[in-house]
Amino acid sequence: MTGEFGDLVRGLRRAAGMSQRELAERSGLSERTVRRLESADPGDTRIGTVKLIADALELAPQERRTLMAGAAADDPVELPAQREWPVQAGPPVDDGLSDAARRLAHIVQARWKREEGQRGVHDPFPLPVRWRPVPADLADRWDNICRLPPGEKAQPIDLTGKLPDIAQVYRAVPSGRLVVLGEAGSGKSVLAIRFVLDHLDTRSPAEPVPVIFTLGGWDPGTPLHDWLVDRLLRDDPGLLAPAPSGSTLAAALVEAGRVLPVLDGFDELPEGLRAPAMAALNQTSLPMLLTSRPEEYAAVGTVLNWSAGVRLDDLTPTDLAHYLPRASRDADSWDPLIADLPDPLAGALRTPLMVTLARAHRDSPAALADPALDTTEAVEEHLLAGFVPAVYQDDRRWPLERVQHWLGHLARVGPVEVAWWRLGETLSRATRILAVVLASSLVTALVDIAVSLPLMLAAGLGVGSALLDGLLIGPIVGLGFGLIYGLLIVLLDVRIAPSRVRLRLGRGRVRVAPTVPTRMLAGFCGGFLVGVGYGPVSLLLRGIATGFGPLDVVIRLAMVNSLMIGLAFGLAVGAVLGVVALLESPHDLTSATGPLTILAANRATAIRTVLLFAPLLSLALYVSGVLVVAVFDGVFADLVWEGIGAAVISTVGGISGAVSYALAFTAWGQWLVLTRVCLPLMGRLPWSVTTFLTDAHARGVLRQTGAVYQFRHDRLRTHLTR
Repeated sequence: MTGEFGDLVRGLRRAAGMSQRELAERSGLSERTVRRLESADPGDTRIGTVKLIADALELAPQERRTLMAGAAADDPVELPAQREWPVQAGPPVDDGLSDAARRLAHIVQARWKREEGQRGVHDPFPLPVRWRPVPADLADRWDNICRLPPGEKAQPIDLTGKLPDIAQVYRAVPSGRLVVLGEAGSGKSVLAIRFVLDHLDTRSPAEPVPVIFTLGGWDPGTPLHDWLVDRLLRDDPGLLAPAPSGSTLAAALVEAGRVLPVLDGFDELPEGLRAPAMAALNQTSLPMLLTSRPEEYAAVGTVLNWSAGVRLDDLTPTDLAHYLPRASRDADSWDPLIADLPDPLAGALRTPLMVTLARAHRDSPAALADPALDTTEAVEEHLLAGFVPAVYQDDRRWPLERVQHWLGHLARVGPVEVAWWRLGETLSRATRILAVVLASSLVTALVDIAVSLPLMLAAGLGVGSALLDGLLIGPIVGLGFGLIYGLLIVLLDVRIAPSRVRLRLGRGRVRVAPTVPTRMLAGFCGGFLVGVGYGPVSLLLRGIATGFGPLDVVIRLAMVNSLMIGLAFGLAVGAVLGVVALLESPHDLTSATGPLTILAANRATAIRTVLLFAPLLSLALYVSGVLVVAVFDGVFADLVWEGIGAAVISTVGGISGAVSYALAFTAWGQWLVLTRVCLPLMGRLPWSVTTFLTDAHARGVLRQTGAVYQFRHDRLRTHLTR
C-alpha cells in the first residue's frame, strides 16, 4: 500500500467535512489509527478497518470500490472465514499500550482460570452447553452484521455450536457483536468464562483483550466508556498509571479498542434501565459479547445493532445419564431415576444450574421423585432450599441457622455484587455517623491521655486532669469528624471506595492524575471545623487549671481561640493532604486480583498513610500555629503558641487526626469500623467476616468476579433474601 491510499482517505474525509477526531468517533477506530491511515506509509490494513472508514464516511458505491481498490483489499462483498477485527486492525500499532494489553491479558486469564476451577466446571467434565441461532427478530439483519453498503446482500452464517467452539463462532461474526440468550441457569456465565479463556489462548497481538463486565452494576446514565474504565480500575488498580496519551492506562486501552467487553447479565439490569441501556449500547460501535435471558432481551423491543444471536439449548436426558452418575459417589442411585424421570424433575433438570444443585443435594436422588414435588417450580425451589444446608452440613464452625441468616444479609446488600467496601452501607446513615463519632472520639481520647498524662503528673495535676482532658477533647474531635462524614454521605451522597493508589517515596514512582487542589481545600475545611470546636475546650481546660476571668472576656477569648486554632488546623491539614496526594502512585498488582487482594492493598495503604500523616500533621500543626500567631498577634488579642502546651496540642492533633481520617474516610477504615465491629455486634455478620466470605466462595455459594463476590446465581440470591 503506498501513500496514494493515505491521500485518498484524507481527501474523502475532507470532502465529508470531518476532522480526524470526528472520523475516529464515527468509525469506532482510534484517532491514532486514522492518522496512520492518512500517512505516507499506512502499513498493512485489514478489510475490516477499511469497511469501517467507508461506513463512517457514508461513501457512494463507486467511492467505496475506489477506497477498497486503493487499499488492495479483497472484494468487500465476500465474507472472511475468520472475523476481521473492526477496532485496532492490522499489525499492532506502536501506541505504547502493547505492554499494558499483555499485562491485562495475563491477569484476566489467570483470574478466570482460577475461578473456573473453583466453580468445578471440569468436575468430572463440563456439562454440555449447545446453542442454535436465534429467531430473526432477536438479531440484526445479516447485511448489517456484515456491515455491507446499501444494495449488497449477505448470506447468513451458521452459528450453531457447542462450548469448545465459542471463540471460533464469535470470530466468524464480521461485526464482532454476538448476543447469547439463555434461560436462568442455562450456562451463560460459564460460556462467557470459556469464551474469554479460549479467545486469550488464540489471541493475536492485534486483537483486543476480552474482559468480563457484570452489567447489573451499570447505570446507563453513566457513559459506557466511563463505566468500563471505572470497572477496569476497580479490578486492576495498576491501570491507573498514566498512558502515553496522558490519560490512565485503563482509559487508553478502552479508547484504543484494546478491550473487548464481555457484558454478562443484561437481564440483571432493573427493568426500567434495560431500554436506556440498549440505546446506550447502540450508540457505540464497540465489538462485544452480550448475555441475557431471552424474555428480558426481547421485551426491550429492539436489538443490539449489527449483532448476531444464539440461544442456548436445554440439557437432554442423555446429557443427564452421562453426567450425574459420574458426578456422584453412588453412581447406581441415579440410574433408576434417570431411566424414568418424573416430568417435574425433568423440567427442572433442563439447566446446568439445577443439575449442579441436584448433584450437591444431601438427600438421595430418589427423594427428588417425591410426589409432593409435583411441579417444575416446586422441584427448583426444593433444590435451591437444599443447597446451603448441603454444603454446610455437619460443620461445627458455622451453625447452619446463623449461616443462612448471614447469607440472607449479604443477599440483600445489592442486586448483583457483594463488595467488601459496601457492606457497611447496609447500616443506616445515623448508625454510620454515630460509629464514626464514637471511633474518632475514642482514638482522640486515648491519644490525648497517653500524651498528656506524663506532663500532668510532672506538673502535679494528677491522673484525673489527664482523663478530663481526654474526655473533653475526644468528643469534640469525634463530633467534628462525624459532622464532616455526615455532610459527605447525607448531603453529597459520597460513597467511599477502595483506594487505587499507594504511598511511595523515592525515585521510580509513577505519578497519578493530580488531585492536590481538591485535597487541600477539603483538608482546610475539615481541619478548620475541628479546630473551631477545639478552641473553646482548650480554653476551658486552661480555666479549670488556672481559673476563669470575667464572662465577657472568656467569651471573647473563646471566639478568638476558636478562629485562630481553626485557621491553624485548616492550614496544616490542607498542606499535609496536598503532600500526601503528591506521594501517591498506582498499586503495582501484577497478578490476578481478588476481593481480599484489594482489601489487603487498601489496609497497607491506610496504615502507611497514618504512619506518614501523623508526624507530618503534628509538625505542620506546630508550624502553622507559629505562623498564625506571627500574623495575627495583637490584632484580636495577645496570642500564645509555644512551649510544651503547643507541642502537646500538635502531637495529639497529628496522631488522632491521622487515625481518625483513616477510620472515617478510607475504605479499609470503614470496613474496620462498620463491617468488622458494628455488623457483627448487631448479629448481621460473623466476627471473622473475611474467613466467612472466603469459605463461602470455596463451598461454591459465592463466586468471584474481579474485586467483588457474587452469589453463584441470581436465583440463589433471590431465594436467600427470603
